[in-house]
Amino acid sequence: MAVLFCPDIDMKFTHLVEINDPLNPLIDPLTRDQLWRGLMLRASCPKLFVPWLDACDIVHRSADAVDRELRYGDVVIRDHVTFLPQQQVQYHVPAQQDIPPSRLNMTIEEPQPGLLFVRFEYDDASPDIAGTTEAFYNEFRRSAYQESDIDTIRMIRQLSSEGRLDPPS
Repeated sequence: MAVLFCPDIDMKFTHLVEINDPLNPLIDPLTRDQLWRGLMLRASCPKLFVPWLDACDIVHRSADAVDRELRYGDVVIRDHVTFLPQQQVQYHVPAQQDIPPSRLNMTIEEPQPGLLFVRFEYDDASPDIAGTTEAFYNEFRRSAYQESDIDTIRMIRQLSSEGRLDPPS
């Protein structure tokens, strides 16, 4: 897995998670369709992927987007998720109460047939100036984001092995 840090004034973080490793016969490969369905499921049923999430209400749904309300105890976060079919899921959290605006893009990359990766790109309004307390905490955020993304792929693999990402028959 490659990790690339993007310095800027805002906290930005990008990393890749390899999905299919042709050199590891112990990992069942996922198809692009299965991976896509898993990423879509993360947007529409996030409790499968975020166990500490209390509730998710889909406020509005269209063919290429959903608006959601996520409840973590007393905290409610509203976000907008858009889909570029078979390519990218984009999460946008607008500024609300004490929460700064943020974005997360999950992009499927396939440099050669069957060799799949997901690029996770985070961008939020947290200052990331070296030597500051906020920059110190951003390192913890980056680590948490990366672990969460690895868990997302782990859950997609599990759902696939259970047949829950197969096309409807």
